[in-house]
Amino acid sequence: MKLPSLVLLAAASALPAAAQTKPLHSFTKSVLTQEFWAEGAHVGDFNKDGKKDIVAGPFWYEGPDFKQRHEFYAATQTFKVKAVDGSEKAVAGFEGGLGKNNAYSNNFLSYVHDVNADGWDDVVVMGFPGEQTWWYENPKNQGAWPRHMALDVTDNESPTFLDITGDGKPEVVCSSKGAYGWSEPDPSDPTKPWNWRAISPNKNYHKYTHGLGVGDVNGDGRMDLLEKDGWWEQPASPAGYPLWKHHPFAFGTGGAQMFAYDVDGDGRNDVITSLAAHGYGLTWFRNVDDGKGGIGFEENTFMNKEPGENRYGVKFSQLHAIDLQDMDGDGLKDIVTGKRFWAHGPTGDPEPGAPAVLYWFRLVRNADKSVDFVPYRIDDDSGVGTQVLVADVNGDRLLDVVVGNKKGVFVHVHQVRQVGADEWAAAQPKPLASAK
Repeated sequence: MKLPSLVLLAAASALPAAAQTKPLHSFTKSVLTQEFWAEGAHVGDFNKDGKKDIVAGPFWYEGPDFKQRHEFYAATQTFKVKAVDGSEKAVAGFEGGLGKNNAYSNNFLSYVHDVNADGWDDVVVMGFPGEQTWWYENPKNQGAWPRHMALDVTDNESPTFLDITGDGKPEVVCSSKGAYGWSEPDPSDPTKPWNWRAISPNKNYHKYTHGLGVGDVNGDGRMDLLEKDGWWEQPASPAGYPLWKHHPFAFGTGGAQMFAYDVDGDGRNDVITSLAAHGYGLTWFRNVDDGKGGIGFEENTFMNKEPGENRYGVKFSQLHAIDLQDMDGDGLKDIVTGKRFWAHGPTGDPEPGAPAVLYWFRLVRNADKSVDFVPYRIDDDSGVGTQVLVADVNGDRLLDVVVGNKKGVFVHVHQVRQVGADEWAAAQPKPLASAK
């Protein structure tokens, strides 16, 4: 007879403390390649065998072991290469490593979606900032992948592909030729260039602008657009594609992916962001009443330049990619981020030679209504690119982490085992003696 969960819970709580167990999370890294092809990666089932595959750069890696890779566009792409002396040249293909140069891939982010609704996963590729977004049509195990242009100019270094309109279909969300907006396919023919819908005036947002996200800031049920200088409020009606209202606020100098999420559980969606993609700072901005009937924000930076600025002494630079997912299944979303390796080469940005770490920060809501983000290191030799993806890769209902960057392509497979309370406590990050 299967006992109700409440009975099992009561029985467990009656056990002696030494007999109770807690879940201990860990990750095992698989290296798919150490070649550099892309600054991001994604997951889909490209051959319809029921197993998740991984796509990064011009290859997709066949699950479940990812040992066999398939080229879906020519693996002879041109890299933008900047030497230490600042000179720049074009180099075709992969040349066995970066050496003294810093290469910039023409594949910054990848997303997976069935664009033409034929039942097969396609791949959306966002190129170097200011260049095109393409989608590659899955040939259903029958040869080459046709390429179709979605958007001719995709600006911002953290464009995204998700449903901002509420129609149940994802759109390319970015800035383009000076304005923020989104691009969506023509449902009658998604192979044609997609329609561009500006939500802001042309304010000359340049292609290297950092920081962008989508979320419901004001709780009206509609998705708003987040960017480093504030948020754009989606109007009640999309008729005629009107411009959206801008609410200015300085969310740092420009980070990575941004999120609207109720961090402290007060019913108001806060803003999560890194403060500087090529510097330091990981923070959440509490959504508060501004006293004028509008929305204000209070900054709560919990990791910055100095170890003492984090409760657990953790610090790293170049937080150029973030994902927000419930890593431990407790119903609260956690932050996954890390250090982008060699964003501007071996001499650029703070601490370019520091370990390329990857962390998840567990959100904890305390009884006194304060919050904590507890850092757990996943790895110290992969980091992030301009994209980091959290997804259940192997179907075990645990969220894994997929990375593509200058170090290669990696899958960090999530494991959980039940351990005694003492072992669990010993594995937890320890607050600094000076921490409040």
